[in-house]
Amino acid sequence: MNVDKRSALLVGATGLVGNELLRVLLESDRYEKVKVLVRTPISTNHPKFTQCLMNFDELDKYEEEFTVDDVFCCLGTTIKKAGSQEAFRKVDFEYPLHAAKLARKQGAQQFLIVSAIGADPRSSIFYNRVKGEIEIALSQLELPALHIFRPSLLLGKRNEFRLGERVSAMLSPVFSPLFIGKLNQYKPIQARKVAEAMYRTAILTRTGEYVYKWEQMTSL
Repeated sequence: MNVDKRSALLVGATGLVGNELLRVLLESDRYEKVKVLVRTPISTNHPKFTQCLMNFDELDKYEEEFTVDDVFCCLGTTIKKAGSQEAFRKVDFEYPLHAAKLARKQGAQQFLIVSAIGADPRSSIFYNRVKGEIEIALSQLELPALHIFRPSLLLGKRNEFRLGERVSAMLSPVFSPLFIGKLNQYKPIQARKVAEAMYRTAILTRTGEYVYKWEQMTSL
């Protein structure tokens, strides 16, 4: 059986999910081209891998890079790391929205993004509010296919140390079984699982808008 080969652009390849997703895409026989947009070079050697060093404040200069089948957006930071709410909003709202507009302009078939559980544009929590606002903004673009992934605590090895995440990860085996029913969406999840869910969703090539929480991501 002949299977159409696809091309992918990954934005945010150096983060926890992005790093795992890059490995998944490169291992897949469904993608013949995998491009990443990065600020600093990635030391990856693979025949179908290409990277473009760029400035996210000048995304328009790289619009041709968005001429692919699927765009995966794993951009994300913390207010502490970003340095201010304004800087955080730029990474988690402005850059993803700009990327989605370029994806639509260049004819990408699917846009897949990592959001967060609790995303709500009306939330009193700034982080959740921005996540909710980007989801709404993306929905209004009327993309051919929009897939939103809402993980809770991400498990995996980060380059930087986050005390809260480290403690939560240690306690998760104890408390995760308590999250049943509607609470299961708050269960911690391995970054690799999120990456695999994004990949498996993409190869289904469905049109429309979908939201994936813990249950959907772990069952894909």
